[in-house]
Amino acid sequence: MTQKPVIIIGGGYTGLAAAYELVKKNIPVTIFESDAQLGGLAGVFEVSPGVIIEKFYHHWFSNDVHILGLVKELGLESALQRVETNTGLYYANAIFRLAKPLDLLAFKPISLLARIRTGLMALYARYISDWRYLEDISAYDWIKKVAGKESFEVIWKPLLKGKFGREAEHISAVWFWNKLKLRGSSRNEKAKEELLYIRGGFKAVTNGLEAFLTSHGATIHKGTAVSEIVIQDGVATGVRVGDVFHEAQTVLATVPLPIFTKLTPSLPDLYRRQCESIRYLGNVCLVLRLKRSLSSTYWLNVSDPSFPFVGVIEHTNMDDKSHYAGEHIAYISKYLGTDEDLFKLSDEAYFQYCLPFIKKIFPEFQESWLHGYACWRAQYSQPVITKQYSHAIPAEQTPIAQLYLTTMAQVYPEDRGTNYAIREGLRVGKMLAEK
Repeated sequence: MTQKPVIIIGGGYTGLAAAYELVKKNIPVTIFESDAQLGGLAGVFEVSPGVIIEKFYHHWFSNDVHILGLVKELGLESALQRVETNTGLYYANAIFRLAKPLDLLAFKPISLLARIRTGLMALYARYISDWRYLEDISAYDWIKKVAGKESFEVIWKPLLKGKFGREAEHISAVWFWNKLKLRGSSRNEKAKEELLYIRGGFKAVTNGLEAFLTSHGATIHKGTAVSEIVIQDGVATGVRVGDVFHEAQTVLATVPLPIFTKLTPSLPDLYRRQCESIRYLGNVCLVLRLKRSLSSTYWLNVSDPSFPFVGVIEHTNMDDKSHYAGEHIAYISKYLGTDEDLFKLSDEAYFQYCLPFIKKIFPEFQESWLHGYACWRAQYSQPVITKQYSHAIPAEQTPIAQLYLTTMAQVYPEDRGTNYAIREGLRVGKMLAEK
C-alpha cells in the first residue's frame, strides 16, 4: 500500500526545510507553491539577461547558524562570502557613517551624553537573556527610558515610523531589542559588522534544496495554488487544487496567516480569531540598476519621516558588481499597509514618486546613471510585533488533527528571516517525522 504524503503548502524556506527533514527519513512529501518559483520572499528575478538577483534585499549575519549549517550540508559552503559592510544614517541632509561603535561618538546631531547612552543601549541589549519583561513595554517607551528622549526623537522614532508607519507606536520592545542584539552580535574582531552572502545569490540555496528534495522522491508543484484544506470529521485529510483532491497523511501550512484562514473555512472560531488578530505590513521594493554607485554605504537608514522609504541598500557594496554585468544594484525599501495609496501605485508612478527623494539624499545622482529598475511588492512582508505578542501566536498544532501551521508570524522573539525560516522548518520537519 502506497504511503500517503505529507502535503506542504508553500515553497518558501520554511516549507523547503521541513520537506528536507522529512525526505531524509524516507517520508513522502508533496509541496504546492502558488508562485512559479520556489523561495518565497527570497525569490529572484532576471535583473539583466542571464543575471539574477533577489526581488527583496537579503544577507545573513555571522550568527545565523541554521541557514549556514544547511548551506554546509548542501555542499555550498565554499560559495559563502564574508564581507565587512558599511552602515550609515541619513539625517538632516547629510549621511553619517555608523559602521563601528566608535562612529557613534562622531554623530554630532545629538549631544555627547545622548551618544553615550545610545551606545550603552546597544551594548546592554546584547546581555539581556530574559526578554519576557520587555513584552509589556513598547519600543518607544523602552528606547526613551534606556537611551533617552533626545536619541529617541532624532534617531529611533523616525526609523521606527519609517519601518512601521502607523503601527510604529504599537511595536514591542522585544522586536527592537532583538534587532539590536542580532546586529551587535554579527561583528568581527575589528568590531566591524560582518555579513555573509553566497555566490549565485539565494537562488543557489533554493536550487540546492530543490535538487536534494527531488532526488529523494519529493513531488514539487510550482505555479499551483491550493484552494482548500479539506477537513473531514475534525481531521485534515488533504488539499483541494481546483477540482482535484490530493490525499495526505498530514498537512503542513507555511503560508501567511490570512491565506491560511481562507484555505481552512472550518477552523474553530477561537483559533481563527487568534490567527486574525495578527496584523501584517506589506513591502514595496524598488530595485535600481545603475552605471555608478550611489555611495560607499551598504545599508543606509533614512531617519526622516517625510521620506517614503526607510532604507537604501546598495547590494553591490556587499556583492561585487562584476556578478551583475558591471552594474551597481540598489534596493529602496518601504514597509506600509497594503491599503495605502503608495502600495497601489504603478511601477512607473512609484519610481517617479521616489526619484526626488533619491536626488535629495544623493545630490550627484542623475537619471542618466540609470540602466533600468524593477518594482516588487509583497502583501505579507512583516508581522506587526505588538506588546504581549507571545500570547497572540497561534499554536503550531492546530485544533484540527493532522493539520500544522508554521509561518513567519510564529517566529518569536526573533524577527522573520531566512535563518529562522530554516530553523522552524527543520524543527517541524523533525517533529512530524518522529510522529
